[in-house]
Amino acid sequence: MMSGKLKVLVIDDSAVVRQVLTEILLSDSAIESVVACQDPFAAAEKMKTFIPDVITLDVEMPRMDGITFLKKLMSQHPIPVVMCSSLTEENSATALKSLEYGAVDIIQKPRAGTKAFLEESKIMICDTVKAAAKVKVTKLSNAFREIQPKLTADAVLEAPKGHQAMLKTTEKVILVGASTGGTEALSVFLQGLPADSPGVAIVQHMPENFTASFANRLNSLCRVTVKQADDGDTVLPGRVLIAPGNKHMLIKRSGARYYVEIKDGPLVSRHRPSVDVLFRSGARYVGKNAIGVILTGMGDDGAKGMREMKDAGAYNIAQDERTSVVFGMPKMAIEAGAVDSVLPLEVISGAVLKHCQA
Repeated sequence: MMSGKLKVLVIDDSAVVRQVLTEILLSDSAIESVVACQDPFAAAEKMKTFIPDVITLDVEMPRMDGITFLKKLMSQHPIPVVMCSSLTEENSATALKSLEYGAVDIIQKPRAGTKAFLEESKIMICDTVKAAAKVKVTKLSNAFREIQPKLTADAVLEAPKGHQAMLKTTEKVILVGASTGGTEALSVFLQGLPADSPGVAIVQHMPENFTASFANRLNSLCRVTVKQADDGDTVLPGRVLIAPGNKHMLIKRSGARYYVEIKDGPLVSRHRPSVDVLFRSGARYVGKNAIGVILTGMGDDGAKGMREMKDAGAYNIAQDERTSVVFGMPKMAIEAGAVDSVLPLEVISGAVLKHCQA
């Protein structure tokens, strides 16, 4: 964990964004100084004398785009990076690609009304930057060596084991919550599930318009089917539903059918979607048929809801500190007495399947 106050470098070709982000970040007592640059070339020059703890990086810039700069940075001198991307389908896919190159998180910004949007998102932006500062980043080549084995054809196409046993547990539902570092953690977790896995519902803290691209990316890697959830979608074996950004997702039951409800509402635990909302609905409508999983993330979203799930008879698993990018959400759930097992990321999917077969 970082000691002392943080230094942040803002890289964005918009003077308005640079000014507003600087004011927002400096309003947080945990941030000591902010330097703003209009493009990666100016940033590279500034970094000769100013070494930031965190960088916020625009995706689209005229002289060098943010993805190119990110790859250079992460292969030479890794520093936690939070991407800033506008809300377009193309930019959403590009920004998600940046997570593969080592970016920690994504902040959205609209093409119009940027200043007002950023000011309204003040707490979220400061929390995201402070969470990024806690991340231990590695050089790009090393990161790919660690992740690549989980993305091979063998991992994706390996025949499911215990096929008949899995068919007997279709009433089980897996509920998952994640935040900072969750995009890659979910990739690892979901690639460990067979095509006939119990249905999965996920809340990942992610900006609006990014979850569809994220779901599509996971769908291309996994044996289960992954999609952004629509209101009324049925939770089925082999299907993974991801809550859309800026909407809460609840799981409900009608007879033998589980389905999700997508709805507006206030921020819960400072988030929308909120893991607590999903987990509370799991406690009410799924009970002992639920398996709860809480992965890497900053803050305490999910801790109360997971405790309610445990009290309702669910079996809950938390990611351990060693494999968590930020050991916040899992730690708070553990301290709340909500967790039955604390496990490294790479074995969580297997543990979930084993519990489903029990």
